[in-house]
Amino acid sequence: MSHYVKFTYQSARPDIAPFDALTELNACRRNLLEQRLIGLDANGIGFGNLSIRDGVSRNFYITGSATGGLPELTPTDCVRVVAFDFANNWLRYEGAAIPSSESLTHAAIYESDPSTSAVIHCHDSDLWATLLDRVPITAKSVAYGTPEMAYEIMRLFNGTDVRSRKILVMAGHEGGIVTFGQNFEDACDVVMRAKKGIVSLHEERFS
Repeated sequence: MSHYVKFTYQSARPDIAPFDALTELNACRRNLLEQRLIGLDANGIGFGNLSIRDGVSRNFYITGSATGGLPELTPTDCVRVVAFDFANNWLRYEGAAIPSSESLTHAAIYESDPSTSAVIHCHDSDLWATLLDRVPITAKSVAYGTPEMAYEIMRLFNGTDVRSRKILVMAGHEGGIVTFGQNFEDACDVVMRAKKGIVSLHEERFS
């Protein structure tokens, strides 16, 4: 069991075959690593996770727990989520890794928006603070990786413009930012444009 994963998880099989989107996933991760949007925290714990929908199904591939700091991922660092239940805080997966602690959050986005095929959860405290009053946010009282977070995601899709903005902030998870799109390029572009915006603000402030 992982200390960081808050749901019950059940392995359906111990491995997964290489999947077509792994090259795209690693290319996206390299950009995120360069920008310190994923990586290792001060305690040496990996942060950040990415997922890609498996075709048009409810299943999706997601990076394993605490793999954020790895320079390149292989199939053994990822899992394929094949079933989940928000109400029972439960998930079934295939693969050798432990599913990311944010797996239910990713699942909630895929359930809420059939056009979404890629999700990124990254961390940037400055960007997070800047975006708090500018993009859809989850309730501050809701913790990451919980059924409550999954339901918060669904609430945002039902009651805000998050579907078109393709970015949200986890108010109760400092630094936590989620972007999504039709592929990794789309999802990565959203967070990079947001990051570029905050850099521009800082440059103007100190110029």
